[in-house]
Amino acid sequence: MGSGSLFAAFGAAPGFLLGLLYLVASAYVYISLINQISARTSAPASATRTFGLPEAILAALLILFLLLTISSSVSRPSIDFSARNLLANFLLMVFVVLVIVTFLQLRGFDVGSLGGFFRISFIRALSTGAILLFFAYPLILLCDLITQRLFGGGSSKQNIVEFFSESRTIEQRMLIIVFAVAIAPVVEEFLFRFFLYGVFKRYFGRLLGVTFSALLFAAAHAHFPSFVPLFVLGSCFAIAYEWSGSILVAMTMHSLFNSLTLTALAFPEIFSP
Repeated sequence: MGSGSLFAAFGAAPGFLLGLLYLVASAYVYISLINQISARTSAPASATRTFGLPEAILAALLILFLLLTISSSVSRPSIDFSARNLLANFLLMVFVVLVIVTFLQLRGFDVGSLGGFFRISFIRALSTGAILLFFAYPLILLCDLITQRLFGGGSSKQNIVEFFSESRTIEQRMLIIVFAVAIAPVVEEFLFRFFLYGVFKRYFGRLLGVTFSALLFAAAHAHFPSFVPLFVLGSCFAIAYEWSGSILVAMTMHSLFNSLTLTALAFPEIFSP
């Protein structure tokens, strides 16, 4: 090894060690959260009403709808993604959420209390979400790296990511930003964490609840190269929700994650080594 390579190796060592420490800290934080959640099993059962058979039936219909949507996306991978498609997806997602909210209210559920919307302040939810996302990133990046090594990096991107990268007008970019940062996190966390995870947890327990909801969350994006990282991301969202008791924490994590992703696309020089 030449002197230049030797110096380069020593120069890269601090960065590698910092990355390794970051990964260890990330694993420690989420293992600690899981342990704290597990310790609650010995506590008295909450008086909060839980989902029942009608919610399970509605969840099964939602899962069937998601699977049909995923199947359609996979069978037509070359479909053009446009502002019209984005708006159509938004309206459909909002409609599904409204149906579920209306159903739960007719069943006598207090959605705000059940989802912990008022359990903590927005500022606390935002700060907690930012911290938990910070410690989730090493796990996500590690899974992304392993996936790329095993299956190849590939050049494909999620439809909305390609649409943002190829957009030429400020109107298109603003539409994507609003959808990705303000709308999608709220809708997806309501569907996958609040409702589906809530039903799964009721009938299968926390572990399988996290697993099933994260699998559906990853599959719903219909992008195989991102499946494992999205599964880990969805699991972190579910753990954050279960630990904090407020869906707002998962929503803020999701919003911040999408914000950072769009920032990296818009200003790649900021994140380039």
